[in-house]
Amino acid sequence: MTSSTERRGWLSVLSVALGSFVLVLSEFLPIGLLPAIARGLHVDIGTAGLMVVATGLTGAVAAPVVTVATSRVDRRVVLVALTALLVVADALAAVAPSFWVLLVARMLLGVGIGGFWSIGAGIAGRLVAPSAVIRATSFITAGISVATVVSLPLGAFVSSLASWRLAFVIGGGLGVVALGLQVAMLPRIPATQAVRFATLGGLLRIPRARVGLIAAVFLFVAQFAAYTYVSPYLEEMVRVDADTVTIALLVFGIAGIIGNFAAGWTLSRSVIGTIGVAKAVLAASVVLLPLAAQSVVAVFVLLAVWGFVWGALPLGTQTWMSNASPGSSESGLALFVTTIQLAIAGGSVLGGAAVTSFGLATDFWFSGAVAVVGAVVLVWLGQRRPSSPAVTGGTATTAGPATTAAIRLPGAGDPDPVCTPAP
Repeated sequence: MTSSTERRGWLSVLSVALGSFVLVLSEFLPIGLLPAIARGLHVDIGTAGLMVVATGLTGAVAAPVVTVATSRVDRRVVLVALTALLVVADALAAVAPSFWVLLVARMLLGVGIGGFWSIGAGIAGRLVAPSAVIRATSFITAGISVATVVSLPLGAFVSSLASWRLAFVIGGGLGVVALGLQVAMLPRIPATQAVRFATLGGLLRIPRARVGLIAAVFLFVAQFAAYTYVSPYLEEMVRVDADTVTIALLVFGIAGIIGNFAAGWTLSRSVIGTIGVAKAVLAASVVLLPLAAQSVVAVFVLLAVWGFVWGALPLGTQTWMSNASPGSSESGLALFVTTIQLAIAGGSVLGGAAVTSFGLATDFWFSGAVAVVGAVVLVWLGQRRPSSPAVTGGTATTAGPATTAAIRLPGAGDPDPVCTPAP
């Protein structure tokens, strides 16, 4: 591979990574904007939380549907089209005259998210030399992880300075940059296999993959039952002003980025230990937040701890799934994305119901209980090690720890298992 071809390949990876970053950023931006959106569009907080639900449910449906419907289409065309849809969705959200128009915009975004994650996760191998695939994949993964933890503080920061609509303008602007890079840099990426709905359940035939999916459901339900309502908690229970809310959420985000890279070290030693301990700490943090509402310092500490362990958890579940099915195809990724998006939507719905019916404190306690149950289930089921067929591209093969490839995450020590991106 010539230097110019190699450089173009890395610019292509950058365009996909930026697209993934903006999609995740746009999905979670409203969480930091909920109070402002609720006031601006004259709905209550619980109703405003439906924005997260609508995006998650649409993404869950879109992941398999887009994967099957476009399985014979050049992947460059599909990725560019999905990024363009992101730009349209953010533009519509920025000018939405009513909450229901905003919901439509969020559903369009959900289509983009579900399709992009399912297809873009394994695209690095088509863009760079074989020796650079692992590093290129880590760039895409890092973009998703960073977007997950900075979206909430960014939304709150924008809301404190200007209208909540500006956040969607920023998301759309970044989407235009990603779209331009993709149009200019992505080469033709011909489809390699036709995907049918009948093949989408490949991961379910792998016992350890089923455990990973179960663990992911508990994790994302617990996280988003509470995470969706952090800004209302800070405003209504801690009673701090908008500037302090922004600082608190920035602390959460920075801690999450640190946790993401710290997980590179801990996961190389024990995947189940990292996920189990992180879930337990997450549970303790969210349970204690309502009890510590009278102390701003204590709240900041708990948010930092929560952000740190959350930064590690998506990467942990990705690593688990990669170990269970190291050769997973687009069909397998579609199932994983669907599971995550349903869990995000479910967590937001349950959190909204708890807030509306019983108040913010109950929502955080419910979230902690779900996280504890998830940790127990993971440790209990995860310690079983039955030999199982791993489905790779429709062919059953025997998978074990030795089959796991490795990537080096930025700032990590020893190599870690390859991770497929998730929300």
